[in-house]
Amino acid sequence: MSETEPLPAAHRPWPPPREPWVMFQVWEDLLFAHWRVPVEVLRPLVPAGLQIDTFQGWAWVGVVPFNITGIRMQLLPPLPGLTGFLEVNVRTYVTLEDKPGVWFFSLDAENPLAVAGARALFHLPYYNARISLVRRGDAIVYASHRSHAGASDADLELEYAAAGPVAEPEPGTLEHFLTERYCLYALDTREHTYRCEIAHPRWRLQPAEARIQANTLAQAAGIALPNAPPLLHYSRRQPAWIWRPRRIH
Repeated sequence: MSETEPLPAAHRPWPPPREPWVMFQVWEDLLFAHWRVPVEVLRPLVPAGLQIDTFQGWAWVGVVPFNITGIRMQLLPPLPGLTGFLEVNVRTYVTLEDKPGVWFFSLDAENPLAVAGARALFHLPYYNARISLVRRGDAIVYASHRSHAGASDADLELEYAAAGPVAEPEPGTLEHFLTERYCLYALDTREHTYRCEIAHPRWRLQPAEARIQANTLAQAAGIALPNAPPLLHYSRRQPAWIWRPRRIH
């Protein structure tokens, strides 16, 4: 599947915007590592205008390392230096106006141009980082160290791999709640709220296993993760179409 094929929008809970998308990218070798936390832990860290989304009364924090490839802007050729990079984000799940989405506490990336562009155009808390991804058989060895000037130290070192069959998460399940999200929310420096719409096929997930050596990304955002093993899922590849952010408040 590529950006030239029809948008996979029939399964979205609401129609995609009528205006053209602005960016296409592919997410590869993605790990979802999720911890459940009490809502009150996150409430001071999420804008008051957003409702923290919960599953069976719990909020969830995700640490998500992956590789972004195939980046293209609508009607433009690939831009030198911006066709792909490694990224890891820390996120939770929120809703506004009956549109559930993602709220990012941080996004660390190895590409300074992408970091600057995402901060300016998408109002997202991107940080410069030194990141590496090495394949070791069927496993992926991933390491990230934040290098952004003036930012808190934040590290992630882990090895992960798929550990089961591929399946699409069923509506009503925790896996569906955590992954089937079709927008993100962001706040600009004047505390205006933006929604950025996204389209992608249904997620195809596998159970995963991981050995985590270091993980201080959530801590750097002010979140104390519980001392419990995370819920782990792996996705080999996911194409995504992204629209420009729209101010909603």
